[in-house]
Amino acid sequence: MSLGLPPLLGALSGARRVLVAGAGGGFDVYAGLPLVFALRESGVEVHLANLSFSELELVDRNFWVNQHVVAVTPEATSPDWYFPEGVLARWLAAHDMPSTVYAFPPLGVQTLREGYRYLVELLDLDAIVLVDGGTDILMRGDENALGTPVEDMTSLGAVAGIDVPVKLVTCLGFGIDAYHGVNHVNVLENLAALDREGGYLGALSIPGASREAALYRDAVADAAAATPERPSIVNGQIAAALSGEFGDVQFTKRTRGSSLFVNPLMAMYFTVDLDKLAARCLYLDRLENTVGRRQVISRIEAYRRELATTRIPRAYPH
Repeated sequence: MSLGLPPLLGALSGARRVLVAGAGGGFDVYAGLPLVFALRESGVEVHLANLSFSELELVDRNFWVNQHVVAVTPEATSPDWYFPEGVLARWLAAHDMPSTVYAFPPLGVQTLREGYRYLVELLDLDAIVLVDGGTDILMRGDENALGTPVEDMTSLGAVAGIDVPVKLVTCLGFGIDAYHGVNHVNVLENLAALDREGGYLGALSIPGASREAALYRDAVADAAAATPERPSIVNGQIAAALSGEFGDVQFTKRTRGSSLFVNPLMAMYFTVDLDKLAARCLYLDRLENTVGRRQVISRIEAYRRELATTRIPRAYPH
C-alpha cells in the first residue's frame, strides 16, 4: 500500500471481472455507482447486483436466470411501484452502459450464497464488492444499536462462504445510520480494530467535481423522480454531500420533522476486507444455516436478547 494508490483501487487492481452488489437492499446498489464508473473507465468488466426489497415474484419468469436470481434488464417490468433495480437498468441503458442489474429476493444466508455462487460461475468473477449505503454493516453485534442489520448480515454471511480471490465491503454515507440509532464512535472504534488486524483499507473521498460524482447525482435524481413516494434518503444525502451541501438539507417529505447532518464524510468510501469483517461479527455463525429472511430476523433478535451488556455509546469529541 502507498499514498500513490488508494487501497480500495489497489485491492482491485488485478481484478478483471468484478461484481459490485448492494448489501442492504433497496437503493444500496446506487451507492456503488461511483466505484463502478471508475472501474469501468479503467477497463474493468463490472457487473451489478442487489438484495432486493421489490416483489420480484411479479417479474416475468423469463428474467429469472436462477431460482434465486433475476436478471433485471431495461425491458424487465413489474406492477410493483418500488423497483430500484429496474429504474437503474433503464438509467444505465439511457447512458449507453451495460444495463443488467442482478436482483436477489429476500433470502437467508444459505440461499443467498447459492445465488452468489451462480453469478460467480456465470460471470467468471474474480472479485466481489459488497456496498452498504451507510455504515451499519460494520457493527460487530455488541453495540447499543445495530441499525438495520438483517440484509447486511445476510449478504456478509453469504459472500464470506464463497471462494473468490478478492472480497471487500465498502460503505458510503458515514453518519446516515444515526437515524437508526447507530453510534458512529462505535463505527470508528470498529474500523480501528480492523486496522490493527490488517483489515481496514482506508477511506477514499469522491471528488464532487468528478465525472463519477456527476453521473451518480444524475442517477440518484432519476431514481427519486421514478419513485417520488419513496426516494432514497441515504443516496439523497450522499448526493447532496457530493454537491457541497452541508447541514439540515431537506429534499423529501420522508425526512420532515427530523434534522439531517449532510457533510463531506458522507461522500467517502470506507473499505474493509470482507472476511476479516465477517470474523469479527459476534453472531454471524448463528445465521449460517438460515434459508429465509424471517430466520435471520429471529436469530438476530435471539442473540440481542441473550446479550448481557452492550458497549456504551459515546459522543464524538467536539
